Amino acid sequence: MELDMAADELKSVLNRLRRAQGQLAGIIKMIEEGRDCEDVITQMAAVSRALDRAGFAIIATGLQHCMADGGHGPEGREQMRARLEKLFLSLA
Repeated sequence: MELDMAADELKSVLNRLRRAQGQLAGIIKMIEEGRDCEDVITQMAAVSRALDRAGFAIIATGLQHCMADGGHGPEGREQMRARLEKLFLSLA
C-alpha cells in the first residue's frame, strides 16, 4: 500500500511529526537536565499522542483510498481490509 495523500493531508501529518520530533528533543534535554519525572512523563504522553494521530491520519487516508477503489474485487478488498486492520491495531 503506497502512501498517497493529498497535499493538505500530507502537510498536516508532517506538521504533527515535526511537532513530535521537537517534543522528543525536549524530553531528551529534560532528562539530561534531571527535570521532574512528572514533567517528563507529561511530555512523553504528548509525543505519543502526536505520533498516534499522525499514524491514524495515514491509516484513515489509506482506508479512504481503499474504499474509493472498487477494482480490487472481494479478495483484494478483504486483503486490504486485513492489512489496514493490522496497521490500525499496531497503533492501538
